[in-house]
Amino acid sequence: MKNSSKKIIALCLCAALAVSGVAATAFAQNADGNEAENQAKPETVSASAADNAGISKDETVYVLAGADGSVQKIIVSDWIKNSLGNAAVSDKSELTDVEDVKGDETYTMNSDNMRVWDAQGNDIYYQGNIEKELPVDLSVSYKLDGKPISADDLVGKSGRVTIRFDYQNKQYETVEIGGKQEKIYVPFAMLTGALLSDDVFTNVEVTNGKLINDGSRTAVIGIAFPGLQENLAISRDKFDIPGFVEITADVSSFRLDMTVTLATNALFSELDADGFDSISELSASMEELTSAMDQLLDGSSQLYEGTAALLEKSDELVEGIDQLAAGAENLKNGAGSLDAGAAELQSGATQLSEGLNTLASNNNTLNGGARQVFDTLLSTANTQLAAAGLDVPTLTTGNYAEVLNGVIASLDENAVYAQALNQVTAAVEAQRDMITQQVTAAVQSQVTAQVTAAVKEEVTAQVTQVVRNTVAEQVIQSVLHMDKASYDAAASAGQIDQGTQEKIETAIEQQMQSEQILQQMQAGAEGQMETQPIQDTIAAKTGEQMQSDAIKQTIAEQTELQIQKIISEQMASDEVQAQLADAAEGAKSVIALKSSLDSYNAFYLGLQSYTAGVADAAAGAGTLKAGTDDLKAGTSELAAGASQLYDGILTLKNGTPALVDGITRLRDGAMQLSDGLKEFNEKGIQKLVDAVEGDLDELLNRLRATKDVSLRYKNFAGASEDMGGQVKFIYRTDAVE
Repeated sequence: MKNSSKKIIALCLCAALAVSGVAATAFAQNADGNEAENQAKPETVSASAADNAGISKDETVYVLAGADGSVQKIIVSDWIKNSLGNAAVSDKSELTDVEDVKGDETYTMNSDNMRVWDAQGNDIYYQGNIEKELPVDLSVSYKLDGKPISADDLVGKSGRVTIRFDYQNKQYETVEIGGKQEKIYVPFAMLTGALLSDDVFTNVEVTNGKLINDGSRTAVIGIAFPGLQENLAISRDKFDIPGFVEITADVSSFRLDMTVTLATNALFSELDADGFDSISELSASMEELTSAMDQLLDGSSQLYEGTAALLEKSDELVEGIDQLAAGAENLKNGAGSLDAGAAELQSGATQLSEGLNTLASNNNTLNGGARQVFDTLLSTANTQLAAAGLDVPTLTTGNYAEVLNGVIASLDENAVYAQALNQVTAAVEAQRDMITQQVTAAVQSQVTAQVTAAVKEEVTAQVTQVVRNTVAEQVIQSVLHMDKASYDAAASAGQIDQGTQEKIETAIEQQMQSEQILQQMQAGAEGQMETQPIQDTIAAKTGEQMQSDAIKQTIAEQTELQIQKIISEQMASDEVQAQLADAAEGAKSVIALKSSLDSYNAFYLGLQSYTAGVADAAAGAGTLKAGTDDLKAGTSELAAGASQLYDGILTLKNGTPALVDGITRLRDGAMQLSDGLKEFNEKGIQKLVDAVEGDLDELLNRLRATKDVSLRYKNFAGASEDMGGQVKFIYRTDAVE
């Protein structure tokens, strides 16, 4: 019975110690400034509670604390796992300021004050705030040369410093064990990590923890189980289960970065209680633990071998960075040349636009002068007709042809001119459909060009956004090892510092201005423009505009203008003039007058067409100038970005010796880890086995009760009764500086 009880305790505590790797990972990520990534993708453990609704909640509680452990703010991140793909999910929570951090799902409050999420088959990710007592209180105390001191007063001091992390477990249930009512605490494992700079901390020691030094700083990883000693009723004289973590070191000008503590009850929730029923099954569990320890030892050896291989390949890495630096220099030079060419193009477009604007500014003067000449000719004609004794209406640009035609008809018995006019008009009217088609084709060509430009602008914007999303995904993955959706959620929650966001945005913009990305976007836009759907869209929009009243009116006006112009030109032609020359002698002067007015009318109509074309050309030149201005701005940004990229890669190149040195230290650290695990395997487990004595039945009952209490504690901020789940707590203390 004695040896069996020792195996039970060894199994529990060694399983807890094995999970300390999770705490080290979480701490290391936060120390590098990636706390937001841990919030967006928290480390999870398997839920063991029954879930008859197929829905469970994975809850992570982030506790922002002062340097002494006092709580400043609590942020809760919940992940509702909708494994059955339900359309709606009912959720109970005490959180305030609830925000969906990953999707666009919304919720409503029902009559039971429950949130009903419109899940649409998706998982739900949300976070919020809460003011509630934590299940475990964390307190951090400091001593300088054996005397208590506050964190603020300790800043800049030197001497022998002690930093102690105490954990008070407040979460318990009263259960019956051996006929007695006993307090059984929720068995939290508290995993605390801190990074100590070698410039400040030396001769570092830790109680209930492990030290790892990489040559420039010491990583301290401590573990404690508040309340477990009481749960198992083991005397501290026989075996002292860690309940605190204490760091002692010599310091020079004290400062301390933030610390991170992970609290989880998943260790005991995962214990196989069925294995407690027989000694043979307990022995089998111990053999599984030994096998797992062997695998861990093998893994540490593989880590050492892998870092050694990485060191061997570092020369190839250095060579690749040198090639990257050379390519960046070429890109920098090419971007400079492109910027210079864009400046020349911008200057030429500006001159063209200014010249056409000057020409177009004279349009009104030119048209007005031509109209004034026309009015003078008509006034002279009115005078001549009056002198000839002809009583006719005053000639205008609109009626002169009709009035003079009447005069000629009245003077020419054979109505030669009227016949000629009727013939010319009939001939031209016979071509009205063809003229209409030509005018329609010209207008449709202009409309198609305008529609194509508008569609291309939309397609280019869409392609640019797709490429930007891809680039952003790659940059975020490269910098933070997380996907864009998680990054956006973390950034929206304020979990990523401004410096990191600016660094990512700068990297995205640099890649977006690279020649490869620009060519990719141009090729993508041009490729999209050639696709049948886009061509169909252009055709449809062109057809839609061609059916508009404004376009139809334009076609009708232009057609009528062309018909009148052709009639005037043909009436002024040699053939018609020859026919008119044979008219009655009395009509010759009027015919000559009409002919001269027709000739000038043809010039006048042509001048109007010319000035309209000049105005259109000036407008197009203005658009071209705006485009070259944008191009110049883009090439300037590209040149600046290429220069920054070159400087950054040059910095990377200069830093490769330090990288190789770091890999060397990592290899040496891997060897130390392997040696430490061997020592733990040889001494740690046996020490645990030898330390435990007592009644196995009572110990088994307490272990079962501990696991049952752990299983029932599934959330902090609240959950529906039929919802399974799990919860973990991450405490972050402020830096002392």
